[in-house]
Formats: sequence, structure tokens, C-alpha cells
Amino acid sequence: QVRLTESGGGLVQPGGSLRLSCVASGISISNDAMGWYRQAAGKQRELVAGITSSGNARYPDSVKGRFTISRDNAKNTVYPQMESLKPEDTAVYYCKHSPDRVALESDRATWGQGTQVTVSS
Repeated sequence: QVRLTESGGGLVQPGGSLRLSCVASGISISNDAMGWYRQAAGKQRELVAGITSSGNARYPDSVKGRFTISRDNAKNTVYPQMESLKPEDTAVYYCKHSPDRVALESDRATWGQGTQVTVSS
């Protein structure tokens, strides 16, 4: 059974940086797509970064140029590095595992429990 554990969330000032971590257990992620999503209060969950098994990344326009996703298959871990954070980046951030090499959308996907990121002065 896949289990995802996120960490690294917290309070950061506008313009600051933060790196989250998602460690997978119960499976090797090396052949699988991974992603990070966020859900702000009163809003739908949205993708902020996805990475395929081969390392190709994709981002929505809202974070492009500020967020970078990477993966360390040896550690079974995925990281989003978040720079130039804005108050509108405040949300609960969730890690997602998909058993597909490319697609994050899967009925066999697994979610982490989420970690809160608050951007405020």
C-alpha cells in the first residue's frame, strides 16, 4: 500500500522560499508520475507541479518560474522548491502518486495528508 508523507510546510514571509518534501513508502516511485497540488480555503484543489517518471515537469501559469519540482528516486522523495512566495500561495499542499509514468489522473492515485503553507507578513 502506497503511503505519502509530506513535510516542510509553515509560515513564510512574502517573497520568501520554502521547500516541501514528499516521501513515499510501500512502493518505489521511480517508474511513476508524481505531483503536488494545493487547496486554498473555499477553493478547489489545483495542480501546482507535476513530474513524469522521466523527469519532465509541468506547471500552471500561476507558479511557473517560481516553483520547481524535482525527484530523488533513490530516496523515494519528491520536492517542490517554491520561490518568491505570495500571499495567494497560502494553501494546504498535497502530494499525489500516480501508477502511470506520465499521467497524474488515475483512479489508482494516492494522496498525502497535506501540509499547510502560509505566506504572510
